[in-house]
Amino acid sequence: MKKPLLIAAADPERLETWVKYKPSLCRDCRGTCCSLPAEVRIGDLIRMGLADEFEREEPAKQIARRLLKEGVVEHFNHKHEVFTLARRTNGDCIYLDQRTRLCTIYQQRPDTCRNHPQIGPRPGYCAWQPKPPAAR
Repeated sequence: MKKPLLIAAADPERLETWVKYKPSLCRDCRGTCCSLPAEVRIGDLIRMGLADEFEREEPAKQIARRLLKEGVVEHFNHKHEVFTLARRTNGDCIYLDQRTRLCTIYQQRPDTCRNHPQIGPRPGYCAWQPKPPAAR
């Protein structure tokens, strides 16, 4: 029987604790990447169903105002027209299921999430933390 590989849990705030990414890590991870700020653009918002194709031509700050009011976005960078998705008080993305620790909009998830960890604070590494026992 193959012994399980023991990996120390990472501290998302300390990049040097992040582990080299392998797809198999996701199976037993608590979804730590889903507690990092997720930056999205208008194309992501359209895919996620938060904006429609007609809004692509509207000023982004108008869309931001609406989404901030709805609580879906927590920040908008006017200069780069980048939205930051809202998070719960514990830091989790609002689209992360609290029980299963899986994304509730996986098929529509933003490019930032689709491309993690190739992009992000430490490309090629992830802030792996073990899933809680009840969620496995």
